[in-house]
Amino acid sequence: MRRDDRIEDRGFPVVIRAFRVVLRHLARFQGSGICNENSAERRQQKGWGMAKAGTKGRGPKPRAAAEVVEIFRRLHAIEPEPKGELEHVNAYTLLVAVVLSAQATDAGVNKATRPLFAIADTPEKMLALGEDRVRDFIKTIGLFRNKAKNVILLSQALIERFGGAVPADREALVTLPGVGRKTANVVQNMAFGEATFAVDTHVFRVSNRLPLAPGKTPEQVEAGLEKRVPEPYRMHAHHWLILHGRYTCKAQRPECWRCPLTDLCAFEPKSSPPKAKPRPQP
Repeated sequence: MRRDDRIEDRGFPVVIRAFRVVLRHLARFQGSGICNENSAERRQQKGWGMAKAGTKGRGPKPRAAAEVVEIFRRLHAIEPEPKGELEHVNAYTLLVAVVLSAQATDAGVNKATRPLFAIADTPEKMLALGEDRVRDFIKTIGLFRNKAKNVILLSQALIERFGGAVPADREALVTLPGVGRKTANVVQNMAFGEATFAVDTHVFRVSNRLPLAPGKTPEQVEAGLEKRVPEPYRMHAHHWLILHGRYTCKAQRPECWRCPLTDLCAFEPKSSPPKAKPRPQP
């Protein structure tokens, strides 16, 4: 006699059948990501509209070289000199602002840093201010306690190891507390005029949706941009992609109907203009 038959003989046939149904549903949900702890992230990645591979095992095929040139030609025509939206007065305040911008909006960071930078725009002044007061200035920003600690630690490191100056090379920048590759790339580009590619969520999304430089990680996308962005557009490329992702190619509701790149984009389905709200009757 099978084990299941023995169990049913003990008086649990209904319970066993119900349990089997639950297991089947759980297996189906697990495969779809519904019961996976990373399901929210997977749904967001699905929303990024990464082009499907044409051949099993291969990633999405990037746009042709001529199309890449046309993408940046159009973005350049719209905004010839794009600027980052984080407010700063020197390389040091730029570095601090970018560190604070992790998991926060530029607008929120700017609101907090305006009064902060008015009294502490150098590492020495920031150290004199102290961690507690820095925390008070930035308490409206996410992860403000840890960020305040990093601001003080990186200020101290700049004084002790670099004479109070912000280093221009990536290898030195990433040794500072709270500074990763993306932050280093932003500082190199905006403070020192280096043609770097800082891959944030907007750059990642747009690069995969077009697809311009598809990749599963920021590092892969950065490497793709390094290879594919034409020389005349390299300095401002990451700013164009950030602004395009922030204001047009949005994560949840991309505004395809007004996108200047829609005919060069593989993202599907293209979104339609929102329906006009009916006017209230007089």
